[in-house]
Amino acid sequence: MKKFSVVIAGGGSTFTPGIVLMLLENLQRFPLRAIKFYDNDKERQETIAKACAIILKEKAPDIEFSYSTDPETVFTDVDFVMAHIRVGKYKMREKDEKIPLKHGVLGQETCGPGGIAYGMRSIGGVLEILSYMEKYSPNAWMLNYSNPAAIVAEATNRLKPNAKILNICDMPIGIETRMATIAGLKSRKEMRVRYYGLNHFGWWNRIEDLQGNDLMPKIRKHVEQHGYITELKDDHTEVSWNDTFAKAKDVYALDKDTLPNTYLKYYLFPDYVVKHSNPNHTRANEVMENREKNVFGACRAIIEKGVSSAGHLEIDEHASYIVDLATAIAFNTQERMLLIVPNNGSINNFDATAMVEIPCIVGSSGPEPLVMGEIPRFQKGLMEQQVAVEKLVVEAWIEKSYQKLWQAITLSKTVPSASVAKAILDDLIEANKDYWPKLS
Repeated sequence: MKKFSVVIAGGGSTFTPGIVLMLLENLQRFPLRAIKFYDNDKERQETIAKACAIILKEKAPDIEFSYSTDPETVFTDVDFVMAHIRVGKYKMREKDEKIPLKHGVLGQETCGPGGIAYGMRSIGGVLEILSYMEKYSPNAWMLNYSNPAAIVAEATNRLKPNAKILNICDMPIGIETRMATIAGLKSRKEMRVRYYGLNHFGWWNRIEDLQGNDLMPKIRKHVEQHGYITELKDDHTEVSWNDTFAKAKDVYALDKDTLPNTYLKYYLFPDYVVKHSNPNHTRANEVMENREKNVFGACRAIIEKGVSSAGHLEIDEHASYIVDLATAIAFNTQERMLLIVPNNGSINNFDATAMVEIPCIVGSSGPEPLVMGEIPRFQKGLMEQQVAVEKLVVEAWIEKSYQKLWQAITLSKTVPSASVAKAILDDLIEANKDYWPKLS
């Protein structure tokens, strides 16, 4: 069986050790000859990489491991690039969240003005990695889960339409895992779903088991009472995440024919989100105080003792979706997966140029989107507004246009007026002067 060479772009991320552990768990179906890390932050990557080198030496010594900040070294002779970069790191995420809150608007990593600010930073970073791939390994595929995935997908489709990039998101996977529990199944892979929307902005309209039995009534009944809260224990069941899973009950009440993505709470109940936010201590602070501290602490302990058992690192189960995708491409498995792809008529009463999140059949030549047909007016109206925001952000980045970015923030369903949008934008420009194109 062929063995593959994989780059993890964002080698200094706290998610990288979990992805390495997940890759090691899946070597039977996705064999590896090499794992490489790439990051432009040498010091941060070094800590994660040295710990991962010890893990790999213990668990899979035959896999060649290396890390570097030099693109040619890393991107030469690779088959897949798994990208999860965060331009500006958590310090900039903190500003994305706190600046809108200062103006009474929700502060969230991928939604509203914070997501727009993050998108303006991410576009250049993802395009840069694509250009390295094209130069040094033109046949490689990028599996991109860098956020905000919707804006990144719009930008790469517009600026690199022929690039071998697949944009994915694990949030529907987390929700489907909960749905499977609600339905009494062992795994989300025992379900077949139909889902449509944009990234972090979608709805399930059919869920069946593999025998074709309708699971929607049972899941709807649970969501109507409890949202997506289950007995399931995982990394996401912190207080802020529990609230998000519970709030799905209120989002569901708007349309009881479908089941919603949890992120819709930010667009449909922004007043609730602001009311329940602490403008001085946001999700970015939670992550820096917990995940950042724990993962880097574990890595330092592993390096110091020279054994993987010296530090506790958790396997990233959500990331197994990335292996599913890589395996589908590598071995032409024709697996059915949710991906962010050009609409091109899949949703036939919606913008053909929009990047939509829908089920696709994935093989060695990439994704074949399934036809979703017509969608209801309520969802269509919300999606048209949101896709306009995403397109305006990308146009603002390309044209270095203040006007278009102001329009994008004004059009976001999370922002109450153009004057508030302008005040937020001016603060975001100041905060992002080292990262955004200079706007005029």
